[in-house]
Amino acid sequence: MKVTVVCVGKLKEPYLKDAIAEYAKRLSRYCKFGVVELAESKNTSRALADIARAKEEEGERILHALGEGEVVVLDLGGKEIASEELADYVGKAADRGKDLYFVIGGSDGLSPAVLERADLTVRFGRITLPHQLCRVVLSEQIYRAFCIVAGSSYHK
Repeated sequence: MKVTVVCVGKLKEPYLKDAIAEYAKRLSRYCKFGVVELAESKNTSRALADIARAKEEEGERILHALGEGEVVVLDLGGKEIASEELADYVGKAADRGKDLYFVIGGSDGLSPAVLERADLTVRFGRITLPHQLCRVVLSEQIYRAFCIVAGSSYHK
């Protein structure tokens, strides 16, 4: 099974890169894990039309990066789920032989087209995480999900 995190923006801080690398190493037991970083739109305006245009541009790049498989989108309007629920979703996708794509949009959110493409839309509670930290949390939750499916004690 292939699991890909598709995200807008580049990871800059070495300690965050190290955290992602650690989870990628751990995940190698369970799946082929990768991260696709996409360019942020060059929008400095806070005008609604410019924000919408930037989201559309980023959305086109996101949709182009997605392959055949199931898409889980992180969005503030998504459903809050427990780690066990994510594990159930991951396990069922693996049983169906589906690859998984997890999407983290840019700072202004996701285009309607990306939200429509989602098979599942989730959020990590009501807090707002910086996008770079969200990538680490997501990687950990993906690892936790595989551990739960495998019956590992990591998640306890």
